[in-house]
Order: sequence, then C-alpha cells, then structure tokens
Amino acid sequence: MNRAPFAKHVLLFTSGKGGVGKSTIAVNVASALARRGLSVGILDADVYGPSVPRLLGLADERVRWTDGPPDRMLPAENFGLKVMSVALTTPESDTPLVWRSSVATSAVLQLLDDVAWGELDVLVIDAPPGTGDVQLTLAHELPGMRAVVVTTPQVVATDDVRRALRMLLELDVPVAGVVENMSGFTAPDGSVHRIFGEGGGRMLAADYGVPFLGELPIDPALRALGDDGRPVAAVGDHQQQRRFADLAARILERLAAGRIR
Repeated sequence: MNRAPFAKHVLLFTSGKGGVGKSTIAVNVASALARRGLSVGILDADVYGPSVPRLLGLADERVRWTDGPPDRMLPAENFGLKVMSVALTTPESDTPLVWRSSVATSAVLQLLDDVAWGELDVLVIDAPPGTGDVQLTLAHELPGMRAVVVTTPQVVATDDVRRALRMLLELDVPVAGVVENMSGFTAPDGSVHRIFGEGGGRMLAADYGVPFLGELPIDPALRALGDDGRPVAAVGDHQQQRRFADLAARILERLAAGRIR
C-alpha cells in the first residue's frame, strides 16, 4: 500500500541525531523545489519536536478543515509550500505531546491519509532524529520513498548517521545522497574555520556507496531567517539562494537518472 499516491516523489529527510540542521535543510530544499515551479508539500513527521511551522512562519496557524464529506484537514500554505504538522493541531504552540510511539506513528499516518494534499510533484517529509518507529513505519507505508541523509562533519554525528544509513539500506529505502551541514565558517577576513571538523559527510557517503550531495557552510543568516519564519532559499541573497537551488537540482538529477543506491 502506498500512503502517498498523490505525490510523484516522496523525499524523506533524516539523520541519526538531532541538532544537525535536518529540518532547516528539509524546509529550504522544499522551498527551492517550489521556486522551480514544482508543486511541493512538506510533512513534519517529528511529532515530539515539530519545527517546520516555525521555520515557515506558520507557528501561529491552526488546522482548518474541508467542508466534506469526508472532512479532511487543509494544509497550511506559505512560500509556495503546502505544510502539515502535528503542531498545527495542538491548542497552543508549546503543548507537549506525551504519546507512546504507537500513537505517534498513527498520528503521522493520519497526516498522510486525512489531509487534502492535492496532486504534488514532491512530498518532503521531515523525519524525527534516530532510527525509531516513525522511520520504520514510513519505510513500510511509502514504498516509493527516497531518503536524503543530513549530517555534520564531526565524528559523534557521523557515528549516529551511520546507523541511520544502515537502517535505510537494510529496509531497501533508496538513498538519494548525503548532505554535510555546518561544514565550515567563513570569517570576515575570508579565512575558513572548520569548527566541526572536515570531510565527515563525504567519507560517510563513500563508506556506504551512496552519493555525496555537497556541503553547506555555517551561515548566521540561515539561523536568523529561520527563526523569523523565512527560508533563506526564498528570501536570502543570491549566493544563499543558489546553495539550495543547486542542492535541489542535484537531488532532482538523482531521482531522474536513477543514480540511487
């Protein structure tokens, strides 16, 4: 059974640990894809720590419903993206969801089944960190899904991401590639500082025989605009937009050419 027949492609953004910028990368790649003229939805599947609404200026939005029948949830929209998150269903933005994993996975499936997504070229899914029930359920319920794995260069991050990569490969989820985030910081004098080390993402991709999609530097504007609910891929300067436009193009090339393990 395919839970997302409405989408031509499903892209899962995942990582082995939190704090690597996975949600930020997912939102900005989705924005870059939308700017190419594609119909793009983004599902925030990180039930316990949903951040996609904040990153897209939708933190104060609450879910609306179609007139039905059947009644279905309407995705929120901003920056050309259709957005759904469990954060849009809670009474307040800081309402904690103290759920067992079985309830959390059921909620994610409901956000696939009971949302009026319309026809999409790409459905981007922002997964929770780790290798738990949500990832396992999505792998089983979305047989055409491909994965983009996000890491930082440091060994403590790549150790966890190795486990995520191995899980994907053992579940036969095609891996579109690895993205290395926070790969370095360029100081005002032009010097580059590799704060979190160097080459971890490239080595990770080589070790598992999957494509390396590139490096993204530490950029204070990425954080500032994200906190303000404006993806840098949509409102940043030319260089900032180009980074994500190029990354989105490389991902699309992998999908089209089938160069995916």
